[in-house]
Amino acid sequence: MTVAFFSGKRRRAAAALGAVSAGLLTLSACDKPTPLATMTVGSSSVSSEATCKGDGKAIPTDEIEDCLADIESAKTLGYERGATLRLGVEPEVVEDGKKWVVTLDGNPITEASDQTYRSFPNADVFSTGGTGAPAKTKTIGIIQFNEKDQPLSIWTFKLDLD
Repeated sequence: MTVAFFSGKRRRAAAALGAVSAGLLTLSACDKPTPLATMTVGSSSVSSEATCKGDGKAIPTDEIEDCLADIESAKTLGYERGATLRLGVEPEVVEDGKKWVVTLDGNPITEASDQTYRSFPNADVFSTGGTGAPAKTKTIGIIQFNEKDQPLSIWTFKLDLD
């Protein structure tokens, strides 16, 4: 004669407990998301995780240009000449002596900052400085540096001229 060790209710409870435990184990194995950076123009804003990250180590210098140029998945905002461009990072981006720099098409346009927010009122990021027609898209990059001035993470965004 066979005797069931668990009733139907207990088997279901044990299965549910096992499923929850497996789910928690799976979640604990996930990578921690990188802090967000946010770009705002007027009343529109987009946020993004880092497109390149060194996972606590410095990003090799030869990879920085590629990271800033990789805009396939970059979030995009429309931009009108003279609009105020605002950029922000989460507080952990500037913790422990870290700083960040803003780039325009790969060229730094700010000094390193330990603040979480930068504003560029009446910025004309599409200015050509000459007589040529302006580009229709510009790339904004945010590079996080550690206290030794080594790049740790890079966020990229696109601005489209309206």
